[in-house]
Amino acid sequence: MAKVELTPLRPWDDFFPGSERFAKPDGKDLGKWNNRVVNNLLYYQTNYLVLAIAVFLVVGFLNPLGMFTAMAVVSAIFLASVWAGENRAAISNFKRNNPTAFVGAVMVASYMLLSMMGSVMVFMTAVTLPLALIFAHASFRLRNMKNKLENKIEGAGLKKSPMGLLLEALGQQEENLQKIHSLLEGKLKE
Repeated sequence: MAKVELTPLRPWDDFFPGSERFAKPDGKDLGKWNNRVVNNLLYYQTNYLVLAIAVFLVVGFLNPLGMFTAMAVVSAIFLASVWAGENRAAISNFKRNNPTAFVGAVMVASYMLLSMMGSVMVFMTAVTLPLALIFAHASFRLRNMKNKLENKIEGAGLKKSPMGLLLEALGQQEENLQKIHSLLEGKLKE
């Protein structure tokens, strides 16, 4: 198995070139759109990380107390849920049997405490704005040959990246792996 490596930071003229490298995704072919998003997430993951950190820092700079409060509340709720999941049998069983509901409960608890402290909008902006920008770029950015080659290398398992592991955990790369597996089997039979 290949070790996990962060992909290189892509140059600005590759990440955000002129309008000729952007196109509206085909809303009727969701598979093709999903493929474009997944491949761009893999190829530009370091650029997306830098973008998310920059937005997070700008929002934190504009409202440092709100951001600090929000980060402290979310961290405390998260750490409490991890501790409770490991030290309380009932919560551990609930977490194991209903992982989605457990995450939802942690999110609801975080939201309720953030709303009491008035930091919901600050934290939501710091989290959702980067996600929206990343999704928009990944949806509209057309792929180039280097992008396609890098994605094939990652899909074949020759290279692993943090985004690749995340997408694999979410089940977004299984289809690509099956295509590559079929292609390799066909070549081996010939």
